[in-house]
Amino acid sequence: MLWEKKLAQWSAAVRDRANLPARLTLWDGQSYDFGNFSGPSVTLHVKLPAALSLMLQPTLDNLGEAYVKSKIDIEGKLSDVIDIAYGLAKTSIDKQGGALQNMARYFTHTRSSDKKSIEYHYDVSNAFYQQWLDANMVYSCAYFENGDEDLATAQLKKIDHILTKIDLGPGQTLLDIGCGWGALVIRAAQKFGARCVGVTLSQNQFDLATERVKAAGLEDRIEIRLQDYRDVTGQFDRITSVGMFEHVGRKNLPAYFKRVRELLADDGVVMNHGITSSDPEGGGVSYGGGDFIDRYVFPNGELPHIGLALQAMQQGGLEAFDVENLRRHYAQTLRCWSDSYEANSDKLRTMVDEEKFRIWRVYLAGCAYAFENDDVAIYQIVGRKAGRAAKTLPWSRRYIYDGISALNAG
Repeated sequence: MLWEKKLAQWSAAVRDRANLPARLTLWDGQSYDFGNFSGPSVTLHVKLPAALSLMLQPTLDNLGEAYVKSKIDIEGKLSDVIDIAYGLAKTSIDKQGGALQNMARYFTHTRSSDKKSIEYHYDVSNAFYQQWLDANMVYSCAYFENGDEDLATAQLKKIDHILTKIDLGPGQTLLDIGCGWGALVIRAAQKFGARCVGVTLSQNQFDLATERVKAAGLEDRIEIRLQDYRDVTGQFDRITSVGMFEHVGRKNLPAYFKRVRELLADDGVVMNHGITSSDPEGGGVSYGGGDFIDRYVFPNGELPHIGLALQAMQQGGLEAFDVENLRRHYAQTLRCWSDSYEANSDKLRTMVDEEKFRIWRVYLAGCAYAFENDDVAIYQIVGRKAGRAAKTLPWSRRYIYDGISALNAG
């Protein structure tokens, strides 16, 4: 049969190019090896002929679709599975496969589409996220100061790192754009004495964050709003945006930063914490991974290169004062999330359908690989209004580390 010949040719080509410790088995028992080994570390079980077209063009998007649609099953350690998926994708396409789709998404952002995208991703259920996040439900890159912290400790250190970076003090006003389940604003009020507003487009996040603020007795210092940041009025001494600007769209970044500037007090400080592409041309996650994420995980998400983010920040009227790459920290964070997801897989399977379970399983592990291998990065950028005398922050970064030491001692 024609497909048997194609499979034989393809598997031979993979062996020659990559020599992967993996085996492909078909529904009828036939098998094809992708390398020379005594035993495969990963076996891909093709369950029906319809999956063959995806397997013969093994982009990360096609492989991911075959898995989440249960057209294939996978046997092996999850980290090995991800290594094999990248290995297969590298043999078949150039690194920036999928860039055309990314460009097509360049103009799709509206208030309505942004809200729907946020709801799709974050409103799976609060209970779902609670199974694999830390107790405070911090859904962003943690900060492993020493590299050996557990996830909960590293997430608290991340929040303190941010709030210390922006030199937050008692009585100051703080706006948190994309406040999640409220962990940052609660910490800002409790430990730093700030008066906070947190905004989110997710109903589930709003509901739980509001409950948590009330339970902490901080209703007089924290207001959680179900609101688009563009509809916020007034000015704030400090503004944080953590894991939100990925949803804005590259074309809209200057307008995003301009709005942040309008909301920032004249002597205020802003910190943007966001994922960036390692591709200077803005191709997003490579080998077709960006297309999979757009379809199944983050609809309409766009990752700018750090250079574009800094340019857009300046175009929006903000000066970057401090830039820190936390790529290694996010790789570690995602490994913790993926391990927790695996450990709680039986419970998670009762909470979502099989497709949703598989989407999140492969997404978390795949992102860990992407951050580990510099496919994507994440930066914290501290800024202030451009064109002004620089009097707001101390002369050196020593205040950040001294401030965190004081918090830990307290």
